[in-house]
Amino acid sequence: MSTAFSFSLTATDGAARTGVVSTPRGEIRTPAFMPVGTAATVKAMMPESVRSTGADIVLGNTYHLMLRPTAERIDRLGGLHKFMNWDKPILTDSGGFQVMSLASLRKLTEEGV
Repeated sequence: MSTAFSFSLTATDGAARTGVVSTPRGEIRTPAFMPVGTAATVKAMMPESVRSTGADIVLGNTYHLMLRPTAERIDRLGGLHKFMNWDKPILTDSGGFQVMSLASLRKLTEEGV
């Protein structure tokens, strides 16, 4: 598996463009449809149904993954790709927005959230 990331332009029309982002986990055609799997699953869809949409990537939320199913459980079960049964790219955000917007539900310590 390559560790390189790259972007190649495939077509332009005025200011619009299409391209391909190459990642170690696969290619992402742009513009991209990216289903949201906040807590490691796209609600009401099995992984094969998500694949059948043609999506090249899914989105997860680090804060929600930390709460449930937890980083320890994901690690113990072989990592996020295996846990989600998704072999293509996954984009996870920082979770920083949720840390602030859900402040009443979280506890901050010297170790983190």
